[in-house]
Amino acid sequence: MEGAVLCAANHAPLTPITFLDRAALVYPDRPAIVASSSSGLTRTWRETRDRCLRLAAALAALGVHRHHVVAVFAQNIPAMCELHFGIPMAGAVICTLNSRLDAAMASVLLRHSEAKLIFVDCALLDVAHDALRRISESGATPPILVLISELLDDPSDAKLPSARVDYEYEHLVGNAGSSPEFAVRWPADENEPIALNYTSGTTSRPKGVIYSHRGAYLNSLAAVLLNDMASTPVYLWTVPMFHCNGWCMAWGVAAQGGTNVCVRRVTAGTIFDAVARHGVTHMGGAPTVLSMIVNATAEEQRPVARRVTVMTGGAPPPPKVLHRMEEQGFLVIHSYGLTETYGPATVCTWKPEWDALPAEERARIKSRQGVHHHGLEVDVKDPATMRSVPRDGKTMGEVMLRGNTVMSGYYKDGAATAEALAGGWFRSGDLAVRHEDGYVKVLDRSKDIIISGGENISTIEVEAALFSHPAVEEAAVVGRPDEYWGETPCAFVKLRPGAAAAAAKAGVEEELMAYCRARLPRYMAPRTVVVVEEGLPKTATGKVQKFELRARAKAMGTVPAAPAAKSKRSKL
Repeated sequence: MEGAVLCAANHAPLTPITFLDRAALVYPDRPAIVASSSSGLTRTWRETRDRCLRLAAALAALGVHRHHVVAVFAQNIPAMCELHFGIPMAGAVICTLNSRLDAAMASVLLRHSEAKLIFVDCALLDVAHDALRRISESGATPPILVLISELLDDPSDAKLPSARVDYEYEHLVGNAGSSPEFAVRWPADENEPIALNYTSGTTSRPKGVIYSHRGAYLNSLAAVLLNDMASTPVYLWTVPMFHCNGWCMAWGVAAQGGTNVCVRRVTAGTIFDAVARHGVTHMGGAPTVLSMIVNATAEEQRPVARRVTVMTGGAPPPPKVLHRMEEQGFLVIHSYGLTETYGPATVCTWKPEWDALPAEERARIKSRQGVHHHGLEVDVKDPATMRSVPRDGKTMGEVMLRGNTVMSGYYKDGAATAEALAGGWFRSGDLAVRHEDGYVKVLDRSKDIIISGGENISTIEVEAALFSHPAVEEAAVVGRPDEYWGETPCAFVKLRPGAAAAAAKAGVEEELMAYCRARLPRYMAPRTVVVVEEGLPKTATGKVQKFELRARAKAMGTVPAAPAAKSKRSKL
């Protein structure tokens, strides 16, 4: 037992900051950060470590102390990679804000987080100034503003400071008084906070999710394993770094001595260009990113010289999209997670014996959310009894998770924390089944399930049927009030460019309803189809905003009961 006590006493707290030290030691001259833009910027791991040390020293000189919150309001630019190390090295907590926030919401989050300082991308400076003005007018003290004057892809987008800027990023990083010999403020306890991440807030005020050094360290390594990432990968940043710290890959790439390829705008053209120019090996993104790739025009596409591994999450990718990705040279790994689980928490781990299956069957298997990674446990439970559901692929329960990579809690919200972690498990709000092999398949969010005539309808299954139609590019299904059934599926679809022109003449709405009736139980087929030319409303992370679609479906009014249904009801 004495040995055990000695081991515990000598234990250094786990923190992803150590990944930077190792990368600079092992791969000092390898590229750490590349800007896939007109700037052509490239920095090595040695340079990156020195810059992060100077950044931490500058923060300390500006009065940033341990556990102070430092906000970042930026797109996927090189400084975002550096800030994920420099801020924790100063002992502070990094809070990356959604780059699509408006000034009103940004001011709310800055006040809630009590950020002492905010780094602002020059592309977002006007929004930041407006947010700080609102904070001042409320009587609170706004945070110190540090401008990141990163060269934009289009110089015409550049914005000169129109109001106060306290400091400039490159001045802080290159300041002679900011020594690369700065003594890193290591956490005294690995359970201390390293990051504060706000949920997407599609239905209410966002919650601040607290990540610990230990959780971030473990989830970063788990993410490396989930991505099948060997040493020195080349990672294309198509996942927003503000979202779960880029699914913890902001630290994970450093763990493997990889290269971060930064892009401001994610389009099919930029993806194919970056893959060709930089030899990208890995990337990630919501199904919308996959959709960009499979729907790329001939002008946007470039040859994919070697396989690119793509981790996707946020919503199950349609089997048709998975199949097309494989044909274009992209290997899709399907994961599942939430902000409260540091991003990806499960993965559909592939088995070699599945390689011989037909393409459609492989895609069906890969659309499952799979099994837990090495940092936590996952189960599907009855939320009332907390008993695990049988592994029959039919009995529905709630996905629940527990372990090292579940959040420490919600910032300043003990009641919400207690509710979310009741019973010792984090309650996701996602409804799923568990198959005989233990793999989990999410059927829907609990709030998205359609209950029609007493039957539960998974909108995900209906959407998969719609996606298999050759004319459909995007699809989302919500419930619409129905006079007889209570509610029935209402589909919103965006058609492919070639199909859109003929839609008005061909009666595509009726065609899609008939198509679904031929492939689904009749009660699951949409009774309403709406073609949207502008595309579906989405969050910055690519998730469809179903609350907005539900409001539109409700505004359409109640679906009248069919004559047969009225007759049947009168007899009852």
